[in-house]
Amino acid sequence: MNIKPLADRVLIKPAAAEEKTVGGIIIPDSAKEKPLKGEVIAVGDGTKDEKMVLKPGDKVLYGKYAGTEIELDGEQYLIMRQSDVLAVI
Repeated sequence: MNIKPLADRVLIKPAAAEEKTVGGIIIPDSAKEKPLKGEVIAVGDGTKDEKMVLKPGDKVLYGKYAGTEIELDGEQYLIMRQSDVLAVI
């Protein structure tokens, strides 16, 4: 993968959705809750007003509707501004 986010943006690989069954019923992918945590894969350089505090490898929490979904090499990623990340875990 060869992608470099610009300015204060970060590339995040969302954690896999948890597999749950309820009384033997398998919940389909479309009904599963999207994960709200993931791993930072790449970061931009920041801006003159906001330095980049995240680094690749950080585990983070982000908002439910944060970022833009993209697909690279058959895998799903999110690209979002650093300010959309809520916490490092």
